[in-house]
Amino acid sequence: MDIGVAGKVVIVTGATANIGRAIALDFAAEGAKLIAVGRDAEAGARVVEAALARGAAAAVFVQADLLDPVSPEKILAAAEALGPIAVLVNNVGGNVGAGFFVDSTPESWQGDINITLMTTLRMTHAVLPGMIARKSGRIINIGSTAGLVGDYMLPIYSAAKAAVHGFTRVLAKEVGQHGITVNCVTHCGTVSYDPAAFSSGSRFNRETGFFKDAFHGTAPEDMKKRARTGPLSRPVARPEEVSAAVLYLANNRSDFVTGQIMQVDGGTLL
Repeated sequence: MDIGVAGKVVIVTGATANIGRAIALDFAAEGAKLIAVGRDAEAGARVVEAALARGAAAAVFVQADLLDPVSPEKILAAAEALGPIAVLVNNVGGNVGAGFFVDSTPESWQGDINITLMTTLRMTHAVLPGMIARKSGRIINIGSTAGLVGDYMLPIYSAAKAAVHGFTRVLAKEVGQHGITVNCVTHCGTVSYDPAAFSSGSRFNRETGFFKDAFHGTAPEDMKKRARTGPLSRPVARPEEVSAAVLYLANNRSDFVTGQIMQVDGGTLL
């Protein structure tokens, strides 16, 4: 099915690993002009190679750390060299620490807020003027079920993701008049068995990622409280399942869908 993104410019942040990589490669398979953003140049080169092999009309890796406030300008310049931006996927997000709020510090609060919320605000602010001028565009944020019900021992991350959800709704109200839709896809965590899906900066990297040691020493009873179960046989999604929801929201058949928080959670919140 032609979803209407062939030849159009799509920006995917955090595109070198896990969900972002799956999203980038699925857009590539639809013939999009891909701007893949990440910090790991080697992983970025692999994504570009895979994207071109899957049929991308063009594929460019932009090495950028979105914690740097000037990064959006660099990304915007690379994207606009290929044409007007049709889709922005704000996939970057993560944690700097884990534990109980009473033991946290203002520095750790700001870390989670910067990587999860501020990166989304900065990139969206950068692309909006062009989309408004053209009276078209899709902004798709990646949220989390943590932002809906809270992830135990991840209080600020959960709050930041809830803020992403709220921003999605209010921005949809603001820019609908300009022909722009704004939506969010939430998930309850993902797992991939493809070694190429983990860049050096991925928080899911088995050797260097956040989750390698984040909960080391946590009491077993607290780890049990972190667990989620649902009616399906596995508790987490595959990256491609989250990507499928993103591509639906970029599809030309979803023109009447905006301000939605779409859950890909395997029924874990039932």
